[in-house]
Amino acid sequence: MAQLIKIYKENPNPKEIKKVVDVLKRGGLVIYPTDTVYGLGCDITNIKALEKIARIKGVKLEKSNFSFICEDLSNLSDYVKQIDTSTFKILKRALPGPYTFILPGSKNLPNPFKKRKTVGIRVPDNAITIEIVKQLGNPLVSTSIRDEDFVVEYTTDPELILEKWGNLVDIVIDGGYGDNEASTVIDLSEDEPIIVREGKGSLEIF
Repeated sequence: MAQLIKIYKENPNPKEIKKVVDVLKRGGLVIYPTDTVYGLGCDITNIKALEKIARIKGVKLEKSNFSFICEDLSNLSDYVKQIDTSTFKILKRALPGPYTFILPGSKNLPNPFKKRKTVGIRVPDNAITIEIVKQLGNPLVSTSIRDEDFVVEYTTDPELILEKWGNLVDIVIDGGYGDNEASTVIDLSEDEPIIVREGKGSLEIF
């Protein structure tokens, strides 16, 4: 059964963050809060962990639509082809925030994602997530945890998340109640921004 770790987003405890990072480095799976819904994530460099997430989601890793959770925009060139100034301005204006941006993938993508033409990039406005990625030293690969329930699409209570997902992951972080609205997804890989999914992030900034 997964361990439930309480971390406060106002002031994340570095010792608790380190516990999470140690598990990630060993190939563990973690459910963590973001500025939208709770996410399921692993270390981007750990192939076995990536395969585990793909199995849980019932998808082939090479064809998955997982996004990369980054600390900020400084490592973008590791995963994304060079982008123009207007695209970068949009990213600067919106991030950190409740958006996923689809951008053209670079040749440096980790092996399972080499054939992808695009990648989804997230920089959530959540101190817990950012501290994890900072201590880990590279992005998390992430996917939302959805419910099959027709009434509730996303579980917001960490204890209920533990009940449902506890046998599939190593840690569930209790960062308080999550949101039940996913991120707004915007495709910036073409000439004009395309709204793929309208979620929590306002479209007015575009």
